[in-house]
Amino acid sequence: MIYELRIYTCVPGRLKDLTARFQNATLRIWAKHGIAATGFWTTVIGPSNNDLTYMIAWESLADREAKWASFVSDPEWLAAVADSERNGPLIANIASSFLKPTSFSNLK
Repeated sequence: MIYELRIYTCVPGRLKDLTARFQNATLRIWAKHGIAATGFWTTVIGPSNNDLTYMIAWESLADREAKWASFVSDPEWLAAVADSERNGPLIANIASSFLKPTSFSNLK
């Protein structure tokens, strides 16, 4: 397994809209494509309280590439993005890291 850590820095005032999109559309569409979220967090103390941080578990990088490509081209996803961004963009920046668990990690 590998894990993808993604940090979305929202446009100020748009974090509520982004979390709503995940809750109301993204997770359902991910399930359709076999994408498994490990967890979601908002920042209480840190560099930005406009951040949504989440992690996805993947079997491999090839698994990620195939499922992510299918997801981002899904017409339902494209409609959800257009609907959620009708008042402007939600995300100012995306940072992504791929992580491999250590031998002593609780997640393998």
